[in-house]
Amino acid sequence: MRRDRLTFGMMIGIPLIQLTLFGFAINADPKHLPAAVLLADQGPQGRTLLYAIQNSQYFHFIREVKTQAEAQDALARGEVQFVINIPENFTRALLRGQLPSILVEADATDPAATGNALGSLRVLFNTALQNDLKGPLAYLTGTIGPIDLRVHALYNPEAITQYNIVPGLMGVVLTMTMVLITGLAITRERESGTMENLLSMPTRPLEVLIGKIIPYILVGYIQVGLVLLAARFLFHVPMVGNLILLLVVSLVFITANLAIGITISTLAQNQRQAMQMSMFFFLPNIMLSGFMFPFRGMPGWAQVLGEMLPLTHFLRIIRGILLKGNGLNDVALQLWPIALFAAGALTIGVKRYRQTLD
Repeated sequence: MRRDRLTFGMMIGIPLIQLTLFGFAINADPKHLPAAVLLADQGPQGRTLLYAIQNSQYFHFIREVKTQAEAQDALARGEVQFVINIPENFTRALLRGQLPSILVEADATDPAATGNALGSLRVLFNTALQNDLKGPLAYLTGTIGPIDLRVHALYNPEAITQYNIVPGLMGVVLTMTMVLITGLAITRERESGTMENLLSMPTRPLEVLIGKIIPYILVGYIQVGLVLLAARFLFHVPMVGNLILLLVVSLVFITANLAIGITISTLAQNQRQAMQMSMFFFLPNIMLSGFMFPFRGMPGWAQVLGEMLPLTHFLRIIRGILLKGNGLNDVALQLWPIALFAAGALTIGVKRYRQTLD
């Protein structure tokens, strides 16, 4: 073990990563979730209610939208998790005892991220205005509460977990298989003794690496097709968006994973090291991408690390296309980080492969 430093490092590094991620980064009760408010009433009770919602620590208001269309766009892009809609004449209806309604729209693609926050609202609405409803207004503090809370859980109204997990499995399967398969590509050539023949051929390093990547793109699309078929006919996941757009976006993600696999292949000395390094890359992807745990429930430093991983952005893209019907303009914000990651990984792989020519 002293001679094989990579194996020794993996024995120490993986437990440390697991302790850090599970101990500090993973949080099944996310708070400070981004929210927007559509405020059509400027009365004091509406403002009091908004302060009470923010003080619950589950909601963090980051913007005020002016129209319902703007609110829907913010939810579709994933910019906010909730939209609180305080209607016109809310205060007047409240003071008249007419039980005014408050509409809360939630991005429920991940039920675990919104469940506790929505549950807290039902208790909060019964107590938020207790300091305002005193004296002549005390009669409004009935047992059912002075406000009618209406929740619209968009994109996954029945809170079916499979709608969130199954599309995400496409990204997880592609990450695991593409990185591992290509991670063994160069090391297999080296161990089988065919590396000398490969180096003697009149090919450039980039051509060799692209030749290693292209055949597995077809394999990746076969996996995409299998997951989509299972999602549609086995788990009955709704497919609202354009599947052609999904296939095009998947090409960028597949290329990114193949590029990191090739880079690992040029860094590893043998196939065992390549497998260890692949698992070392795969573990943070599973934990920090938002596949298993709510992304916004993690601390800030973990979210920064998660934003560097292509799986994080691909999960947002595929869930957005299938469940929300997002188009190219919506997914473009998440697509360019994946393309940048692929270009960087492929560049490192080419430079490392050049070193093997000496």
